[in-house]
Amino acid sequence: MATTELAPAQHEAAHEHAEHPHLGFWRKYVFSTDHKVIGIWYAVTGLLFLLFGFCLVMLMRWQLAYPGRALPLIGKLFGEARMPGGSMLPEFYNELGAMHGTIMVFLGVVPLAVGGFGNFVLPLQIGAPDMAFPRINLASYWSYFLGGVTMLASFFVPGGAAQSGWTSYAPLSVLAGQGQTMWLLGMIFLITSSLLGAINFLTTTIQLRAPGLSYMRLPFFVWAQLVTSFLLLLAFPPLEAAGILQLMDRLAHTSFFLPSGLVVSGQALAVSGGGNPLLWQHLFWFLAHPEVYVLILPAMGIVAEVIANNTRKPLFGYKIMVYSLWFLGFMSFVVWAHHMFLTGMGTTMATFFQTTTMIISIPSVAILTSLIISLWGGSIRFTTPMLFALAFLPMFGIGGLTGLPLGLSAVDIPLHDTYYVIGHFHYVVAPGTLFALFAGVYYWYPKATGRMMSEKLGRLHFWPSLLFINGIFMPMFIIGLAGVSRRLYDGGASYSFAQPVLHWNKFMSFSAWGLALAQIPFIINFFRSIKHGQPVGANPWEATTVEWAAPSPPPHGNFLSPPSAHRGPYEYSVPGHPTDFTPQFLSGSGDDREPSTGGQHELKAS
Repeated sequence: MATTELAPAQHEAAHEHAEHPHLGFWRKYVFSTDHKVIGIWYAVTGLLFLLFGFCLVMLMRWQLAYPGRALPLIGKLFGEARMPGGSMLPEFYNELGAMHGTIMVFLGVVPLAVGGFGNFVLPLQIGAPDMAFPRINLASYWSYFLGGVTMLASFFVPGGAAQSGWTSYAPLSVLAGQGQTMWLLGMIFLITSSLLGAINFLTTTIQLRAPGLSYMRLPFFVWAQLVTSFLLLLAFPPLEAAGILQLMDRLAHTSFFLPSGLVVSGQALAVSGGGNPLLWQHLFWFLAHPEVYVLILPAMGIVAEVIANNTRKPLFGYKIMVYSLWFLGFMSFVVWAHHMFLTGMGTTMATFFQTTTMIISIPSVAILTSLIISLWGGSIRFTTPMLFALAFLPMFGIGGLTGLPLGLSAVDIPLHDTYYVIGHFHYVVAPGTLFALFAGVYYWYPKATGRMMSEKLGRLHFWPSLLFINGIFMPMFIIGLAGVSRRLYDGGASYSFAQPVLHWNKFMSFSAWGLALAQIPFIINFFRSIKHGQPVGANPWEATTVEWAAPSPPPHGNFLSPPSAHRGPYEYSVPGHPTDFTPQFLSGSGDDREPSTGGQHELKAS
């Protein structure tokens, strides 16, 4: 693959152009085209949506733990239409379930992992002064923001928010209330945002790399964002088209997803018919399975950076990890129908998708194994970001292993739509991806603010979170294997076969509320450290990648002088070198670095 790098003269011109006159508040912070400001906006907005989505599921957990019982204190605030006398109606439970899934995936994790970390870190890691298309970058954020506002506004329309699940399956979604229309409009904004961002990331990575930063010198995080951008660019257009078609079914009375002879409440539905509900499933899952890797690949990139830095040694099998990323990205487009084994696709097609599902586990295992082997022989520093990165490894492993049975149709048919599926997916996304994102927040926070987050509060955040998050999701495998469906608003209380496992519902609910309390130290730490955190210099973690050449926080244009790369991204503990890290942005052997990293934050191994 040919390397396209920004010439030194172009870099100089870019940095000279970065000098700009004083901007007012609105231009500097709200409508800024600076990738760092946009990245911070993405991250903060994504964290707020994650908090809101988590609040929705805590309401659901009350209903599952105590079916039909009035919610104390706040139950009556939701109105008689949703919670008469404080007791939750099934329709409101469906609203909460659909919007929880949508918000956490499309408004929380993806914007934080790609929009937040991608925007802030990627240009810094490749030595670029900004993204390739700053105005498109700004448009991407505001399209995301409008999509989120549209989604939230759906709670206030007659009939409430979408009630057809985060997958929005037809024909139920076509016949649902006004909230479903708002859901579709919001999704179109969100997809447009992702497409704009994907084009920007691809162009920036290919065109704006610093001199000397060839492809095999890129940090693994940059590779992860690059592959993720390809997935977004190729997988989201089919879902955007599907969303528009479903809008037409709802508003223009077409029948793309409505079959003929449909009977609703005993009455034949007066539509032209001829549509196919399975078409929606194919279009949705063609996006949604690559979307799983859109969630997990940036997380793997973050974990790789944190592990390399805190083991003080290079990543094991860097090239194998990079090639595995690309193979993973390619294979993610040919496994989507393992979500559809119950649709009667036939044994031939089922066998094909079973095979591809087993194959796609290989590159995931290769990356995970490389990260685990990277720990061997390392001088490990148990910092807060390292704790979250280490926890990611077994949590993602559990998520992956429990997914393998679901890739086999004989096993998936009885387990489909049970709590087993919920447990599998959440182990990948919650203690998996979210723990990696927390690691990234703690790791790059000093670069964004110039101050370090408290290690004591970080540990107070980590250990209870690890305990409670397993308390939520591990029992789901037990309940799922007992055959309890995932979408019962009473948690299975009305079924006799579910009675032996119902006590786990209370256990999981108390774990969820405990997890909510465990986030308080993080919230305090996050905001308190902005002003009261320990000041740090450019490279407080003694890291090797290019972003640590910039001041903390970086100015407009990022670097005081255009950086260049002289070696690979993880030159730690090189024999014969005076220090245990050799930054790729320093020329020579690395011993010409400044003797101190400024701010004098001293790292201590626990």
